[in-house]
Amino acid sequence: MQYEQLPPEEASVPRSLDSDPIHALAAPDAQHNPFLVYAPLLEQRPVFWYEPLHSWVLTRYADCTAVLRDSARFSTDWTRVGETVPPAARSIQSLDPPEQTPVRRLFVEAVRASHDDAVRDEVARQATARLDVLASRESFDFVTEFAEPLALATIARLLGVPPPDPVWFVPLANAISDGMDGHLWTDRLAPATAARAELAALAGRWLADPGADGVVGIVARRAGHYGVDAALTATTLRVALHAGYTSASKLLSLSAVALLDTPDGLGAFRAADTNTAVEELTRYTSLVQGVARACVTSTDLAGVTLREGDAVTLLLGAANRDPARFEKPAELWLNRLPNPHLGFGCGTHACIGSLFAVMQTGTVFSVLADRYPRARSVSAPTYSGNVTQRTVGHLEVSLS
Repeated sequence: MQYEQLPPEEASVPRSLDSDPIHALAAPDAQHNPFLVYAPLLEQRPVFWYEPLHSWVLTRYADCTAVLRDSARFSTDWTRVGETVPPAARSIQSLDPPEQTPVRRLFVEAVRASHDDAVRDEVARQATARLDVLASRESFDFVTEFAEPLALATIARLLGVPPPDPVWFVPLANAISDGMDGHLWTDRLAPATAARAELAALAGRWLADPGADGVVGIVARRAGHYGVDAALTATTLRVALHAGYTSASKLLSLSAVALLDTPDGLGAFRAADTNTAVEELTRYTSLVQGVARACVTSTDLAGVTLREGDAVTLLLGAANRDPARFEKPAELWLNRLPNPHLGFGCGTHACIGSLFAVMQTGTVFSVLADRYPRARSVSAPTYSGNVTQRTVGHLEVSLS
């Protein structure tokens, strides 16, 4: 098969294994190209104990997939290994089957029922309108002036609620994303907890007075049928709001970095199958760099013995660049097939909003390629410095 192939990321010197490999991911050059850190790990140190997190770290695709698919031995529910989890943190993300099954079925049903052609048309309409306004300017910040407001408006459309005030919402969403690195930088934990509480309260107000359409209306009507209590429904709706917004906005921005800094990147996107291209952008950019699991039962994996109660960190960004699974993983092949990437996880904790994020990314770049094929980045992107969620902070773009 012939692939639409774009050049690999600018060559640079891989990180020495003598340095801290996790904190190294926060460095500016590794934020732009995490493969600088991942390549030597995959080759020489695919599994290791990382004392600052008190965790085993896995990098290979096969090992990460094995853990993600085995919720019996590797859990997101830390109460199964004796940890205390506050009720406010109990959601679809922190439960395993069979406890997770009813709430997952509820939200998957609601998302699928709400994800129709009208939502796609609304994304295209809003993207077109926003780009046409921005086209009158010499350049603009793709992140804060396009990706974030578009993602917030369209996730609200999917949920069937009025868009939250971005001045209020965006700092809360950022605090939650920053808090995902709270075990590396503990000062981020309290703001993240407070932000989750504010968004959960908003979700509770939506559920108390739901509209007829969208995810919120369906969930409000169907939660009783699935036996999902009000508190769990509200916290999971908070997760859906935040995950839908961050997945869509950050994937848009990371994809823009990949496509707009490459000669005829938009032309290559237009020539490829849209869904296939977006799946490859998801693998290549790896928005979610890592997730954690608790080892419930002592087991041997990747040549080491994991003990009951051990933490296990999966570097999904590394797994998505594993040459044992992906041919020339540092290259962006927009027609790459097959492409079983872990950009949205897999198994029972696969992202329920992935369908929306893929649709929105494909729709936006189709609009951009058709209306503004000469769009390009005019300066190097900056990044937030987050490790868990790879986040573009600023990307200056010109449409002319």
